[in-house]
Amino acid sequence: MEQLKHECGVAMIRLRKPLHYYKEKYGTYLYALNLLYLMMEKQHNRGQEAAGVGVVKINTSPGNEYIFRERALGTNAITEIFSKIGNQLDEYHISQMSDNEIEQAAPFIGNVYMGHLRYSTTGRSGISFVHPFLRRNNWRSRNLMLCGNFNMTNVDQLFEKIVGQGQHPRMYSDTFLLLEQLGYALDHECHRIYRTLQESTPPAEIEAKIEEMLDPSNILKSTSADWDGGFVICGATGSGDIFALRDANGIRPAFYYADDEIIAVTSERPVLQTVLNVRYSDIKILPPGNALIVGQSGAFDVKEILPPGKFMHCSFERIYFSRGSDRDIYPERKQLGRNLVPKVTAAIENNFSDTVFSFIPNTAEVAFIGLIEGLTEQLESKKREEILKLQSLQELTPDNLSKIMSERLRIEKVAIKDIKLRTFIAEGSARNDLAAHVYDVTYGCVKNDKDTLVVIDDSIVRGTTLQQSIIKMLDRLHPRRIIILSSSPQVRYPDYYGIDMSRMNEFIAFRAAIALLKERGEAHIIDTVYNNCIHELTKPLCQQRNCVKSIYEHFSTDEISKKIAEILTPEDTHATVDIIYPEIDATRETLKSAPGDWYFSGDYPTPGGNRLVNRAFINYYEGNPNLR
Repeated sequence: MEQLKHECGVAMIRLRKPLHYYKEKYGTYLYALNLLYLMMEKQHNRGQEAAGVGVVKINTSPGNEYIFRERALGTNAITEIFSKIGNQLDEYHISQMSDNEIEQAAPFIGNVYMGHLRYSTTGRSGISFVHPFLRRNNWRSRNLMLCGNFNMTNVDQLFEKIVGQGQHPRMYSDTFLLLEQLGYALDHECHRIYRTLQESTPPAEIEAKIEEMLDPSNILKSTSADWDGGFVICGATGSGDIFALRDANGIRPAFYYADDEIIAVTSERPVLQTVLNVRYSDIKILPPGNALIVGQSGAFDVKEILPPGKFMHCSFERIYFSRGSDRDIYPERKQLGRNLVPKVTAAIENNFSDTVFSFIPNTAEVAFIGLIEGLTEQLESKKREEILKLQSLQELTPDNLSKIMSERLRIEKVAIKDIKLRTFIAEGSARNDLAAHVYDVTYGCVKNDKDTLVVIDDSIVRGTTLQQSIIKMLDRLHPRRIIILSSSPQVRYPDYYGIDMSRMNEFIAFRAAIALLKERGEAHIIDTVYNNCIHELTKPLCQQRNCVKSIYEHFSTDEISKKIAEILTPEDTHATVDIIYPEIDATRETLKSAPGDWYFSGDYPTPGGNRLVNRAFINYYEGNPNLR
């Protein structure tokens, strides 16, 4: 129901054969470019604010451009970028060029391809912040193109270190700082190799030797130990070396495929399976703390760069963001829906005849399938008990049996998204009235003032859309009762590793807990947490703990859920409204492959998360809720 801006998506391709090989085998020099386009389109769910493409040619003659980049803003950025690239290629009339001319001069036909899809999670926007970033140099080996799926929690410390080295960063953002750090390390590595060669190698041959000897793992080891956050960092030098590094806790995902023709990296496994038409078993997971490194020759290796930490892969990847077509994610999402069955059956008191089940939005459909499978089993169990009971009383007649067996789950498509609300139409209460009409409802499928309407969503984080449109829209069907289900637990804490959930006052669970404390005369707990957070920030980073957990210790999940329903239900709603969240233990059991659940539990995977959550509470308490 509510759109969360996600960490970004990456796609990278390294061709391992000469360019003319792909022309001869696949009939076009655009083979890799076409693959990149598909990989980006298949991941467009990961970033719809902007996109960028970069290409590197290897072995061009001096005087020819060898690095190309195109970026664009907006939801149609991918289409715009590839249209521009197509126009540039048309201007070159590549159909009339020789193979050598194409390989030397045609833009965006190269050996290394990089694509990026962006959601801004820090409020910074504009073309200057769109990946890939590029650091230019007259020496090919010292050019660096960078993109990534990351968010760093220690930007302040990184900035201070870079300035302390005498550098003068142009912007204060983690992307720029990483580019400067890696560029600085790349320069040092090139200088180190240069010094070993300068006495024995003619000057004209030194650059080729540097390109041959350059090892990106040395660059990554000298920089990445400073990084606190979740990340997959992808880079390419102007001489053709590439790397993809995953954080030590495995917070962000990365998958790769390699054969004798191509090496490819993406943020999601099904993308590689579909685009390259390969098997599940052919796709490898990049291990936490490791980097996939491809040298100028095309040889590759996976090297440990950072000592692996506690595995904390982001659970929201599985619940919400990743493509549901993944072989592992699909059954997990079904189970998330099934986990709600006990609470649902208790809430409707096993009355299936007067209950209608549905889902909003479409991303919740897989969890809905799991919910329905579980409820079907529950209903079948109920039928068996009724039949056995009548049989024991010798009252089992054909009519009674027919009546019992005819009971079915009532499954309906109660809402269809009809329009996209334009923010310039109206503001304030008038805008909220319009928001209630974003969805069309299916009239006649709910018995007025009799039925309970149960609707599942994949997550309820802020509750804004629920309050402004969904509940009002469902109430137009005139149910007696509305029950909203969330397939994921209550989001209680900010995320600092790539999802746009960074401020305490945004979370409806937090607002509900604060309201309960005040109602129960326990507001002093809020003051105590504030003072504890201030004290915690005076400690060394590695010793800081999450003090905000104390806000929730006094309430059960269902108590907070009940308060959430009170807060989000519009005053003029006729139906009774309940909101049900699953318990975190059930979710953890389902998502063993992604144990990173800090937004539910407050258990942050790195020290920077604890520092930032304490700072976020201080900002909330002091009346600066929009500060991070």
